Amino acid sequence: MEAAAQVIVESPDVVYGPEAIEAQWEDWTTRVSPEGGDLKVPRLGVMLVGWGGNNGSTLTAAVLANPLRLSWPTRSGRKETNYHGSLTPAGTVSLGLDAGGQEVFVPFSALLPMVAPNDLAFDGWDISSLNVAEAMRRAKVLDWDPAASAFRLHPRVHRGQPHPGLLEQIRKDIPDFRSSAGLDKVIVLWTANTERFCEVVPGLNDTLGLEVSPSTLFAVASILEGCAFLSGSPQNTLVPGTLELACQRRVFVGRDDFESGQTKVKSVLVDFLISSGLKTVSIVSYNHLDNNDGQNLSAPLQFRSKEVSESNVVDDRVQSKPVPYTPGEEPDHCVVIKHAPYVGDSKRALDEFTSELMLGGTSTVVLHNTCEDSGLAAPIMLDLLCQRVSFCTNADPEPQTFSPVLSLLSFLFKAPLVPPGSPVINALFRQRSCIENILRACVGLPPQNHMLLEHKMERPGPGLKQVGPVAAACPVSNRKGPVPASTSGCSGDASGHPQVEEPQMPTT
Repeated sequence: MEAAAQVIVESPDVVYGPEAIEAQWEDWTTRVSPEGGDLKVPRLGVMLVGWGGNNGSTLTAAVLANPLRLSWPTRSGRKETNYHGSLTPAGTVSLGLDAGGQEVFVPFSALLPMVAPNDLAFDGWDISSLNVAEAMRRAKVLDWDPAASAFRLHPRVHRGQPHPGLLEQIRKDIPDFRSSAGLDKVIVLWTANTERFCEVVPGLNDTLGLEVSPSTLFAVASILEGCAFLSGSPQNTLVPGTLELACQRRVFVGRDDFESGQTKVKSVLVDFLISSGLKTVSIVSYNHLDNNDGQNLSAPLQFRSKEVSESNVVDDRVQSKPVPYTPGEEPDHCVVIKHAPYVGDSKRALDEFTSELMLGGTSTVVLHNTCEDSGLAAPIMLDLLCQRVSFCTNADPEPQTFSPVLSLLSFLFKAPLVPPGSPVINALFRQRSCIENILRACVGLPPQNHMLLEHKMERPGPGLKQVGPVAAACPVSNRKGPVPASTSGCSGDASGHPQVEEPQMPTT
């Protein structure tokens, strides 16, 4: 392997000398002290295309059940309502360090004023005539008794009966919902079945002319009504003409395909393997499930939509590594999805990752994942409810918003849409850091760099208090010393394994 060319930084803060590189750098670590504050947020409504499907009915039941604080017994103990799996109410972000040098974490929802999930209002469309409670029972994702209680006891659902998805009614349904429910904003979210890929034909859907697929019709209706549209399925809903319309109307759009379980794990593991210097050469993904998704994806044309979105999740990691990949080289990537009615919504996924090591060695990692598919996807929808942010720059003092193409939401999609000429980022850590740092910027905090330089100095600065015992100047572990007590209360090592007493060797 040839040595990489040295990087030269041209900056007045960097000086290259014959024996050393001298650099000036300003530490932006934030000191945190608690304060109070409150800002009003708008009343928000969500219209789900496919409201009676597994994802839509599961999400609705969760939002209805949480304000009631329902609990119910199961064979593994008593369960309570929560929003586990949703970034904004359940995820946390580091603010900085307190006076003792310890990191301070707060929920995402505490960083900026956000709509509380419990305050959402729902409406939507579906090809099924079942009301949402009956649709949820049919989906068999949730235990019926607590979910049914939520529908009986809570009046949150605006109608409970999905509208038929008739073209002439779509635009009328949106303002009707907004006015009758007393809403400030409405977001339209496609959570219906995967469609086949729409062929982009010159003169047909590359302009503002005729749109052809049902999801594109809903997207155009949403844009014309000034409502953000987000696609949770992998088909190419946002064809060029639709994007052009969104940019003209300055309405937010985002896509494609919720990234919840198997694909999110794939993004993390490939990032780890390639970042470790390994050359991942083969990725094979297999899964089977039932529900509407599994049945629909058994059709070849619909499966092709899913295959495209699943296969693109590692591209940016490969392209970022000119070593060891040569230009144009990429791993073999195979995706298989099968319909298995018996397993229901309990998706079974198997992934195999093969990587090359030095001197011709190979490493293979195999993962098996069993999960409730809709239970993973439903909380993600809560994070798609993006509020508008305005900002200006020194070069352009006129306030502006983000691009109508919401690439900020890449963390939540398998095949994120980005503005023309922008890089597509699939690495999960970079995607989440983007959201975190933009939210930090909105409240005047510097980007999070994870350096924690103050904890890596030989002599900590005067503003940092030492907490706990101070380590020796050269903390070399004593292998013959006592083993730390087990955190589990068991005798043995720190992992709870029993320790075999070492034989006493005779001395001479």
